[in-house]
Amino acid sequence: MNSWRSELPLAGEPTADFRERLARQQAEAAERRRHALTEQASPLNSAEARIRIWEQLHAIELPRDAQHRLLAVIAANTGLSIAQVRAEQQQRAAGGVPRPLVGASDVPGAPS
Repeated sequence: MNSWRSELPLAGEPTADFRERLARQQAEAAERRRHALTEQASPLNSAEARIRIWEQLHAIELPRDAQHRLLAVIAANTGLSIAQVRAEQQQRAAGGVPRPLVGASDVPGAPS
């Protein structure tokens, strides 16, 4: 239920029920985000998967510049080394990995 409509009261819905429903949706979204943050740094995920999760959570694509300052942030958030992040950059530049569609994510809680 990520529709903007879910943030509106339903016809005839009591205010208390609406507030409860909104609070429940917000708690679920927060839990999905916490889970995605855990997955973005999980050693069980590949570097590609961790970076893709990071991109989806932040709605930003991996910079193409190998010297970009954001690479250090991505490395720190994903538990990867800068060399691993640069290797992913190179693989994408070579056409080895399709660029993610930021916003069209499989990551729960990621922005659309």
